Amino acid sequence: MSEPRANPVLVEVTRGGAVESSHRGAAVVVDPAGGVVAAWGDVARPVYPRSAVKPLQALPLIETGAAERFSVGDEDIALAAASHSGEPGHVVLVTAWLERMGLGAGDLECGPHAPMDEAAAADLGRAGREPSALHNNCSGKHAGFLATALHLGEETRGYVKPGHPVQRRLAEVLSDMGGVDLEDATVGTDGCGIPVIAMPLSAMALGMARLANPDGLAPGRAAACRRVYGAMAAHGRLVAGRGRFDTRAIEAGSGAFVVKAGAEGVYVAAMEGFGVALKIDDGAKRASETAMAAILQFLGVLDGIQAMDPYLDGTVLSRPGDRVGAIRPAPGWLEQ
Repeated sequence: MSEPRANPVLVEVTRGGAVESSHRGAAVVVDPAGGVVAAWGDVARPVYPRSAVKPLQALPLIETGAAERFSVGDEDIALAAASHSGEPGHVVLVTAWLERMGLGAGDLECGPHAPMDEAAAADLGRAGREPSALHNNCSGKHAGFLATALHLGEETRGYVKPGHPVQRRLAEVLSDMGGVDLEDATVGTDGCGIPVIAMPLSAMALGMARLANPDGLAPGRAAACRRVYGAMAAHGRLVAGRGRFDTRAIEAGSGAFVVKAGAEGVYVAAMEGFGVALKIDDGAKRASETAMAAILQFLGVLDGIQAMDPYLDGTVLSRPGDRVGAIRPAPGWLEQ
């Protein structure tokens, strides 16, 4: 049996006149009908989407009526789709959402971790306070899970377990939106404790294409897609945080597209006419951001948006602060 063909090099890191490191990966662009517009590498191999599918996981929050019952606004929906930085504004919003449901940080089963935002983490340390589950980048997503369970009269404790109705609904949403049977898919455990289901990149991209172009979906699902997409587009700061790729890209695009990162080098994007998904083989964040910026440029949605230029020609600095190299898309891979 022949060995599978290696994925192409998508991103390279230079120092002086030499390529010092390279990152292989796969990426795909599809239309809302599932047609492949462009593909690089093995886009049929299932990968764990990690947090990249949070926008799809937020759909039941709206479809079940939980969002309406608990006065969940667009800011909350953006947080449900977010991997937020744990900035004070993020924490305040999640806290208020939980309080409207009669719940608190102790009901979140995502676990605590320090804020991803360095300033917020430093402020917490200076105040002598320990991080809580509210600071977890997934706390908004988990608040959404609790809302659906509470609204439907389900047990809230243990909502992260694979057999819980919350998780069964999420699996169905991913299957429906991605147009793929996930019944026998490989399942792991995500960093926040919920099941993570392996999906082909092509299925992830289709889900994002349908999120941004839901006209062919059932009315309730289509309305939920429009609400999630609109919330993310309007509140990019809540989707990630200051200085981070997702926030910078969404705000620079002014609603023309949304992007969402996942751990281990996964990224997705949604826009009019297209959905995008990519995975960097070695899981490097620096490569996934550069590759996503390159695909957005390839699709023409970055025309005139200089704010994303640093991701298309990232700078490698020496300790004294001199430019000594670059992080850039590998030459020619978008034309392969």
